[in-house]
Amino acid sequence: MYRVFEALDELVAIVEEARGIPPTRSCIVPRGDVLELLDDVRDALPGELDDAQDVLDIRDKIVGDARDSAETTVADANSEAEHTVGSAREEADRILAEAKAHADRMVAEATAHADHLVSSAQAEADQVVADGNAEFEDVTGRAKVESDRLIEAGKDSYDRSLAEGVAEQARLVSETEVVRAAHAESARVIDRAHSESDRMREECDHYVDGRLAEFEETLDAMLRTAGRGRHQLRTGGGAPDYAAEYRR
Repeated sequence: MYRVFEALDELVAIVEEARGIPPTRSCIVPRGDVLELLDDVRDALPGELDDAQDVLDIRDKIVGDARDSAETTVADANSEAEHTVGSAREEADRILAEAKAHADRMVAEATAHADHLVSSAQAEADQVVADGNAEFEDVTGRAKVESDRLIEAGKDSYDRSLAEGVAEQARLVSETEVVRAAHAESARVIDRAHSESDRMREECDHYVDGRLAEFEETLDAMLRTAGRGRHQLRTGGGAPDYAAEYRR
């Protein structure tokens, strides 16, 4: 091994002392001496270096084979991954399509159910309003008949009282000594007739007002029931039981 370093030193000395070739940086060296020194270096190198070179060559081949195998494995893995991703995408698209179709069916069914509930509630509300209108007409008619009867009775009473007053006045006027008393009695009778007529008219007005107040309470209850029904429909609580609400 020492001879290797010694031959290398001699080669360096030959190159350093070689005559240059202007204008280049080349030089002239003695070929025989250099070749001889190189043969000495080759002979002096141990055989393990040649074995090591063989090992390096084998290593390079193994590394190359491993790289080729790795590239093949990566390509196969990429192909398998692309196939898996494609299958997963197709399955996801199928599941998404089925979910969308199911959601569309549910929305259609919910819409149809809501329309049915709204139609039923509207029909029931119309029936309640119709019943209320009928009851209003009935109450108003009966109140008007009663009012007319009371007014007519008041008129009759007034006419009778007035006739009695006039007759009494005529009778009293025929008697000169009681003329003043006759006038007073006539005025009293007439005032009483007016008071009786006003009383009967006031009673008639109170009766009609009471019946109208009862009908107003009934209409308010119907409107509150219809409002709760609309709110229940908007919040998804289903159609309310209007009949039960109306009974309350």
